[in-house]
Amino acid sequence: MANSPQAKKRARQAETHRKRNASQKSAMRTSVKMVAAAIDTADYDAAQAAFQKAMPVIDSAVSKGLIHRNKAARTKSHLNTRIKSLK
Repeated sequence: MANSPQAKKRARQAETHRKRNASQKSAMRTSVKMVAAAIDTADYDAAQAAFQKAMPVIDSAVSKGLIHRNKAARTKSHLNTRIKSLK
C-alpha cells in the first residue's frame, strides 16, 4: 500500500488511467468486431462503411499508446483484405 502522499496520488492516477485505457481499448475492439460482423454478412457496402468508421478509432488507439502502430497497420490490412475479397 502507498504510504507517501506522492505514492497515493500516483496510485489514484494509475487507476484512473487504467480505466480510461481499458474503455478506449474495448471501444477499438468493438469497432473491429463490427467490421468483421459486416464482412460475415457478405455485404460489401456495410463492411466498407464499418471499416471507414473503425479506421480513426484504431488510429486514435495508436496515438494514445494503447496499441503498437504495427498492430494497427496489420489489423487494418487484414480487414481491408477481407473486404476486398467480397467484391
